[in-house]
Amino acid sequence: MRDVVEQLLAQAINEAIEAGEAAFSEAPVVEVERPRDPSHGDWATNVALKSARSAGMKPRDLAEIIARRVAEHPDIASVEVAGPGFINVRLAPAVFQREVARVRRARERYGAKPPLGERIQVEFVSANPVGPMHVGHGRWAALGDSIARLLEHAGYTVEREFYVNDAGVQMDIFAASVSARYMELCGRDVEFPEDGYRGAYITDIAREIFDEEGDAWADRPADEREAHFKEKAYQQVLEHLKRVLHAFGVDFDVWFSERTLHAPGPDGGPSEIERAIARLREAGHVYEHEGAVWFRSTAFGDDKDRVLVKADGSYTYFAADVAYHWDKFGVRGFDRVIDLWGADHHGYVKRMEAAVAALGFPGQLEVIIGQMVNLFRNGEVVRMSKRTGEMVTFEELLDEVGADAVRYFFLRRSTDQSLDFDIGLAKQQTNENPVFYVQYAHARICSILRKAADSDSDDVDALAARLVPEDTDLSLLAEDAELALVRKIAEFPDVAAAAAEQRAPHRLTRYAEDLATAFHQFYTVCRVIDPDEPALTAARLALCDATRLVIAAALRLLGVSAPVRM
Repeated sequence: MRDVVEQLLAQAINEAIEAGEAAFSEAPVVEVERPRDPSHGDWATNVALKSARSAGMKPRDLAEIIARRVAEHPDIASVEVAGPGFINVRLAPAVFQREVARVRRARERYGAKPPLGERIQVEFVSANPVGPMHVGHGRWAALGDSIARLLEHAGYTVEREFYVNDAGVQMDIFAASVSARYMELCGRDVEFPEDGYRGAYITDIAREIFDEEGDAWADRPADEREAHFKEKAYQQVLEHLKRVLHAFGVDFDVWFSERTLHAPGPDGGPSEIERAIARLREAGHVYEHEGAVWFRSTAFGDDKDRVLVKADGSYTYFAADVAYHWDKFGVRGFDRVIDLWGADHHGYVKRMEAAVAALGFPGQLEVIIGQMVNLFRNGEVVRMSKRTGEMVTFEELLDEVGADAVRYFFLRRSTDQSLDFDIGLAKQQTNENPVFYVQYAHARICSILRKAADSDSDDVDALAARLVPEDTDLSLLAEDAELALVRKIAEFPDVAAAAAEQRAPHRLTRYAEDLATAFHQFYTVCRVIDPDEPALTAARLALCDATRLVIAAALRLLGVSAPVRM
């Protein structure tokens, strides 16, 4: 609808130019936005203010010319010039009435854009495979997956990726920790690693290995035992991560192993890390100092240069990340990469942007920093698991609250804000719970359709198709509550597009709640099923069905289900 209004305004400007009423060397670009105050109209533009000087006119005079021509179009109810030259446009009811039919034709593709031919990779969660996910990881899973869904809706080809940090010291510590617990289960007296992982899950992993393999590894050399346990325990944790994320509705296209970056290339050639450093060296961005190899990141706006290879010859984590991002852009050819990182990585952003620019892809990396989650239960802070006495894991939260409520609550706040998650509220089945409120609106519409069809079927698509003929007279939708609901429905394409562009799923949660409110208000004042008014009944059922489809579309982009019964 935004595009339609912008086209009408652009057409009016071109007609004014052709009629000699305004003189532009080139017609100005028209952009519209929704007024803060709905009483000012459906759309507003400041095109006259921005372009009056180039036309050699006063802004208000130019606005009057544009407004007069736009007002002649049958889809325009009224046009008003306000202030120094703003143009406020109110659309005719017929425009919104047609939107109901458009929604019902497009269904889940309503507001979706055609393929743009641009490939975007979204990398998120990427938790170290040495233990269970914490609640913050769950929030990033919801954010990353919803951003990916929004981008797909906006016409991009999207690939979801989990970067598995399966190389480095933390994996050795993990293996030593599991080995120590295993030896304890074998009845051996061992000293637990000072820097080892001490969570109860380590004992659980060791017990799984012990139950499967017995004490066969108890008398083997420690290095052999730990090497074996590293692989065994790593695979257990990885499968656990995949299982929990799948239960949350998040499935990755690629699980990328950090180890592959360290592995020798074809025929024993240089590793990915070595090749990435060589590229930076060839471009003149690498130098040596005090035995270490440095990346000249200050040349790209970083506050200091960064070490790639330490004096002892070992690679830094940053070196692996440089190679990883070369693989994303240079090998796999993504047009844009979006990384979601935890708040503790905020200081890492600039160096990574510098590295990507030095590799030849300036401005193509976007980093989103996700903030942490604070758990509450009915207003009281929750820090410990009742089961283990340790931190509450994401899986425990998921088991208690359910995937829909967790996802919805995680997505209600902007990414850059910390989130207070109240477990008690998330479990309530009342209108105080926003996800229940929105889902209930969808289920209520399904109930209306069943009642109208005198059917107990859950195939509401079939019921709606049977109840609403193709020639339904939608011009009967003229009540204020009906038009307010259709106006809210018609906002969905713009809201979804803005949420995708701004990487802001929280805009959709706010919209879904507003749409549910508009529906409940409509249902309060408008009788939907009236045997004495079959034509009006059909029109209102069409409006109900369009509302149902848009609520379902919004929830789908959030990764939340749209139940037909509650």
